[in-house]
Amino acid sequence: MRIALHAFDGISMFHLAAPLLVFSEVSRLGLAEDWSTQIFTEAAGEVRSAEGYLIGGLAGLEILNSIDLLVLASWKPDLPEPSEELTRAIGQVHNGGKRVAGLCLGAFPVARSGILDGRTAVTHWEAVNEAAARHTEVSFGASALYIDHGDILTSAGTASSLDACLHIVRRELGATAAATVARHIVVAPHREGDQTQYIQRPVLEPATDSPLGPVIEWALANLDKKLGVEELAARAHMSSRNFTRRFKQATGTTPARWVLSRRLDEARMLLETTRWSVARIADTCGFGSAVTLRQNFISAFATTPTSYRRRFSNIS
Repeated sequence: MRIALHAFDGISMFHLAAPLLVFSEVSRLGLAEDWSTQIFTEAAGEVRSAEGYLIGGLAGLEILNSIDLLVLASWKPDLPEPSEELTRAIGQVHNGGKRVAGLCLGAFPVARSGILDGRTAVTHWEAVNEAAARHTEVSFGASALYIDHGDILTSAGTASSLDACLHIVRRELGATAAATVARHIVVAPHREGDQTQYIQRPVLEPATDSPLGPVIEWALANLDKKLGVEELAARAHMSSRNFTRRFKQATGTTPARWVLSRRLDEARMLLETTRWSVARIADTCGFGSAVTLRQNFISAFATTPTSYRRRFSNIS
C-alpha cells in the first residue's frame, strides 16, 4: 500500500501525525511488508506547520502517479478553495482507480474535486454547514465519525482521523492487524463510523466506577449469551430507558448496535485466528446460527465470513 499524505503551509502537526502514526505502525510492527507513507505538497520543497515547524524535503504532485491511497489530512482553517492543480490531481487519482481519503477539513478539497457528487460525506461538525452550502451536490452530515464508500473516505474532527485510519488498516489487513496497531498506540481498536462525532466520552473503559463499566466488561466476556437491553440494564441496576440513555451518552451508540458490533469484532478475530467452523463461531459470538452470522457479516463488511477468512486468516 503506497500512501501519499498531503501537507500545506499552516497544517497542524496533529493532523499530519495521526495518519503517519497509524500507517507507520503497520510497517514498524511487521504487519505488512509493502506499506509506505510519503508526505507531499503541491510545489514540492517545504511547508511550515501551524506550530511553526519547518518540514522539508517533500515531494510534489508527481508522486500521485504511483500511489494506492491519497490522504488529505486536513485543510486550511479559513477554508480557501483549493488550487486547480490540487483539485485536478485528486480527480485524476480517483479516476485512475485509486482511493482517496479526506480527513477532518480535508473533505473540502475532496468535495471540490467533484468525486463526492451524489454521495454522503462528513467533516468536522463546526464546518458541516459551510461544506453543505458550498457543495450542494454532496450530502454532508454532522453525526458520523467517518463514512467509507470504498473508493472515497471522509472523516470528522481530529480524533476521528485516528478512527478512520484504523478503519483503513482493518479494511486492508484485517481486524487483528488493526487491533494490534491500536494496542501499540493506545487507542480504542474499533469505533463504528456512524457513531456520533461529538460525544462527551467517545470510549467507555470497562474499568471505571460507573455502573456501565462492569456491565460492558461482563458483556464482552459473555457474547454468546442473550444481551438485550433488559438483561444489560438489570445488571447495571437501572431501568431499560435510563440504561439506554446513559449508554448512548457514554458510547455514542445504542446497546443493541454496540452488542452487534462487538459480536462482529469477535467473529472477525476468530475467523482470522482459528480453524473453527462458521457455525461454531456464530454460536460463540451469540448469533445463534451460521445463517444469521452470514447475513450480519455481509451487511457490515460486504463479504461473507468464508471470503473474509480466506483473505485475512493468520493460520498457515
